[in-house]
Amino acid sequence: MNFRRQALDLEPPPAIAPRPRTLAQRVGYDVIRVLARLTGVWLYQLRVAGRENWPADGGGLVCANHQSHFDPPLVGLTCSRRLNYLARNTLLRIPGFKQLILFLDTIPIDREGVGLAGLKETLKRLKSGELVLIFPEGTRTRDGHVAKLKPGFISLARRGRVPLIPVGIDGAFQAWPRTAHFPRLGRIAIVIGQSILPAEVIGLTDDALLAELGRRITACHEQAKALRSAS
Repeated sequence: MNFRRQALDLEPPPAIAPRPRTLAQRVGYDVIRVLARLTGVWLYQLRVAGRENWPADGGGLVCANHQSHFDPPLVGLTCSRRLNYLARNTLLRIPGFKQLILFLDTIPIDREGVGLAGLKETLKRLKSGELVLIFPEGTRTRDGHVAKLKPGFISLARRGRVPLIPVGIDGAFQAWPRTAHFPRLGRIAIVIGQSILPAEVIGLTDDALLAELGRRITACHEQAKALRSAS
């Protein structure tokens, strides 16, 4: 019975139609991504490694360390596919910014409550074959190091039956620490690591999965730190 249950768990989830987007959304996202790349290279000497580790298709949970407000566009510009972004719903209170982040496929999450609506929408997009970016630390780092991960991603990975894609960012903390109101110049590097595949997700306990993702994100961060120093 256990082998039969495991086989069922590894079957792909029922197909869901991709989220419809207007021409303005499709073109706008691509334009913003190009502008972000140019800005990253010109102002922050951006270096990226591991682009070959992005999955060519299918859903995936992109799990990055969280250094600054720069992080969502930084991760997005490294991927040729469109990303969806999780963000706390309090950001929707900012006039103008609300329209921008919704235009860019942000999924609002209520961090103070249960947040079921946001979790359901995230699962829906994963099952429709999309990539969703989350920051498992839950908040921006206070010292530049990778903090202990929160387990909220685990149920999404198991129910969505998607790979976990680890990403390490270094230099964004120095460029825009949480104590600063405005960014400063610097160097930034990003490393995309090898995914934890759905079969591995199923085979690990929650504690083991939490530890393994933390190990991979930390390894990517260390590689990004070396890449940034060498650039």
